[in-house]
Amino acid sequence: MPESPTSGPAPGTAVHRCLDWAIMTAAPPAHALTPPGPAAGPAAPAPAAAAAPRTYLVRTLGCQMNVHDSERLAGMLEERGYVPVAEVPEAAARATDAGDGGADVVIINTCSVRENAATRLFGNLGQLASVKRGRPGMQIAVGGCLAQQMRTGIVEKAPWVDVVLGTHNLDVLPALLERARHNAEAQVEIEESLKVFPSTLPTRRESAYAAWVSISVGCNNTCTFCIVPHLRGKERDRRPGEVLAEVGAVVGQGAIEVTLLGQNVNSYGVGFGDRGAFAKLLRATGRIEGLERVRFTSPHPAAFTDDVIAAMAETTNVMPSLHMPLQSGSDAVLRAMRRSYRSDRFLGILDRVRAAIPDAAITTDIIVGFPGETEEDFQATLDVVAASRFSSAFTFQYSPRPGTPAADRDDQVPADVVTERYQRLAALQQRISTEENEAQVGRTVEVLVAEGEGRKDGATHRVTGRAADNRLVHVALPVDLAEADRPRPGDMLTATVTHGAPHHLVADSALAGGTYAMRRTRAGDAWARRAGLAEEPHGHGEPAPAGPVSLGIPVRRR
Repeated sequence: MPESPTSGPAPGTAVHRCLDWAIMTAAPPAHALTPPGPAAGPAAPAPAAAAAPRTYLVRTLGCQMNVHDSERLAGMLEERGYVPVAEVPEAAARATDAGDGGADVVIINTCSVRENAATRLFGNLGQLASVKRGRPGMQIAVGGCLAQQMRTGIVEKAPWVDVVLGTHNLDVLPALLERARHNAEAQVEIEESLKVFPSTLPTRRESAYAAWVSISVGCNNTCTFCIVPHLRGKERDRRPGEVLAEVGAVVGQGAIEVTLLGQNVNSYGVGFGDRGAFAKLLRATGRIEGLERVRFTSPHPAAFTDDVIAAMAETTNVMPSLHMPLQSGSDAVLRAMRRSYRSDRFLGILDRVRAAIPDAAITTDIIVGFPGETEEDFQATLDVVAASRFSSAFTFQYSPRPGTPAADRDDQVPADVVTERYQRLAALQQRISTEENEAQVGRTVEVLVAEGEGRKDGATHRVTGRAADNRLVHVALPVDLAEADRPRPGDMLTATVTHGAPHHLVADSALAGGTYAMRRTRAGDAWARRAGLAEEPHGHGEPAPAGPVSLGIPVRRR
């Protein structure tokens, strides 16, 4: 499989060395060793003495891959001297309701999966136009899947946009911003294939305690409803040693949870000739000291094999959670979607997972109203959902995406029928989720405390995080807990579940003198250092950098 010059060894030179699954070391690319400085450009204006730094804000729409890419975009900007607007109070103070954050540069990283994606983008751009008129030097950039799809059409509809870049050339953002400033005209640059593997780019990691690590980009499937393969390209796998080196690097900087990311993670390895590579990769993560939790997303039922189930069950730090996209329970609809599995195979996977991992929480994706879906087809979906007992489900009303085979079909399901079916599915899944979460009452869970997941935590005197099975848990703290003893994001809490709701659990055992224990972690220490609440460690090597890093340390999804 071809790789970019900076992404690793030439094809064929390191496959066998990587497949011994030893953690490799890697020297940072040259750009990672360069201290942040002002952006270069053919005519970049010299900053005035004591001038405020140029600030940025990245707004992410869409999937985990976009979140991952946004960290790369932020990392490259910081390498060129830009500063997150949240770190410059005088800039943040000028924020408006348009979602600009007060920044000099606003980047919108777009999604094109849903029908209203373009409407949402241009609505956001319209709001930003008035802000830009009143803020000299402000720039607006658009990236992501919708940019890859619409190209110059974005500037034609919104001529105040300065930069448009696609999914294959994230690395050009700083240069395009400078060129747009110098030339005073919009810059649009779209590549047809991947030029630089994103994981080689500098990164601004948003979480100190949990990280994304990309194992592949692109997708080889041809689902008739999906535009992603057209916009992201064919699957390209990273070498196992590179993946493990990045995991080792993020753990070294304090992360204790890693999510392995790809459009179809369990087809990982096909590009370098090892169809069992994903199971081996999971097992290899279990040998990384300090890594407490491993997750992955998303697999594909057609390629999900028993060796992966065994690796999940036998690797202690691989968490008992699985996201397995169903899409439809009707074999006829699955065939029309070009989903190369049927409902019996899907249910068989779930049975084998639960036999090996009894406490596994399984989630899914479901599309309602795919073209040609009959009431009988929809009933088949309800039947599979009832049998599957998903802990939660992401359910969508089908929306045609231009450029996909399904969008051209003449048997589109009427909108009112789709809505009615969607409501029935949502009601069924709500009941199942409630029952499954109520069944958790009385269980003792270990919760990785998160930052920003519990919007009501201040009012309820709780903290929020994720249990091992990825359920959201709100944990009450002891009434007399001293401020110095409060858990930090990244610390671990042990508590007993006292209530189950459709979308979360409550663990108030501490309020009645029941189970409550806190474990300070390296991840909590890393969070405290980032928040300025603790000093960097001394005497044990160089501290981890606080800004962009060479191996790419992505953001927490959840």
